[in-house]
Amino acid sequence: MAPKAVVLLSGGLDSATVLAQAREQGYACHALSLHYGQRHSAELDAARRVAAALGAVRHEVIQLDLARFGGSALTDTTLDVPVTGPQNGIPVTYVPARNTVMLALALSWAEALGARDLFYGANAVDYSGYPDCRPEFVAAFERLANLATKAGVEGQPMRVHAPIIHLSKAQIIREGLRLGVDYALTVSCYQADARGRACGRCDSCRIRAAGFAEAGVVDPTQYKTAD
Repeated sequence: MAPKAVVLLSGGLDSATVLAQAREQGYACHALSLHYGQRHSAELDAARRVAAALGAVRHEVIQLDLARFGGSALTDTTLDVPVTGPQNGIPVTYVPARNTVMLALALSWAEALGARDLFYGANAVDYSGYPDCRPEFVAAFERLANLATKAGVEGQPMRVHAPIIHLSKAQIIREGLRLGVDYALTVSCYQADARGRACGRCDSCRIRAAGFAEAGVVDPTQYKTAD
């Protein structure tokens, strides 16, 4: 019987690749997405497509409105999403403690399922300065998971996997293509429209486009300017 794993799935390029990696490693994958009050729901539509295409055993979308707190251009429409390239420091698109919240939900579901493995698409190479995408954070959360759960205390350790954390975007894309990921199903843009078409200007779009160019692969992203 395949071991169970919970995989955080945003609908973007990185998490789709991680889901494919977990599946290749023989896990029965339970995908978890969060409707946290982000600017658009296109990435959640993408997550549903990806979960189905990559054979997730189950896909849960949890509603938790972090927009009520504000503090991020991804949840507060009074703040502009930067479109002029990388900025110094932690960008305004950082959602306060979002990844900590998402991993905590994944941990809860994993323990309920009897799963011992969490997969998370953190990346510390081609990332936008988010503190919760660093190896130190992933290691710290794993320690917390084993202090905070019945499973951990009773000697059934929880493991947090971040298999793409040291890969460049081009390397991630090549890995996903090896595993059969259809990146046309994914949405990475911070301000995609209802059809999932990308702006082509935000940090996430820039990093994605550069990754496909470096990988020497045709970028399947649909842009708003295509019409």
